Amino acid sequence: MAITFNHTIVAARDRAESATFFTDLFGLPSAKEFGHFLAVTLNHGVSLDYAQVGPEEDIRPQHYAFLVSEDEFDAIYGRIRERGLQHWADPRAARPGEINHNDGGRGVYFQDPSGHYLEIITRPYGG
Repeated sequence: MAITFNHTIVAARDRAESATFFTDLFGLPSAKEFGHFLAVTLNHGVSLDYAQVGPEEDIRPQHYAFLVSEDEFDAIYGRIRERGLQHWADPRAARPGEINHNDGGRGVYFQDPSGHYLEIITRPYGG
């Protein structure tokens, strides 16, 4: 049996703001209502299902990494820079305003409105 990743729930202070941030930055279609989630569809039927959390609830920042093409990296990184978003070449945020060239590709880290760490890479690690 092949095991395929299907979806994950992303906690958000404002699910619409977070979903729109993601779809705009990544150049994706708008999120769709799915129960009490806003679902953003990625390749292979995978979705990020944004869930609203209350103001008294803590959001534990998670890390979400996305493998993108060179052209997609250029487009997304261009939007990051146009918006003046803080970004880093490393997960410890020790190299602000830079990208990395790990495994012969390019990568960058940044945060969404709820504090989750997003990463785009053009080569899988160890590749």
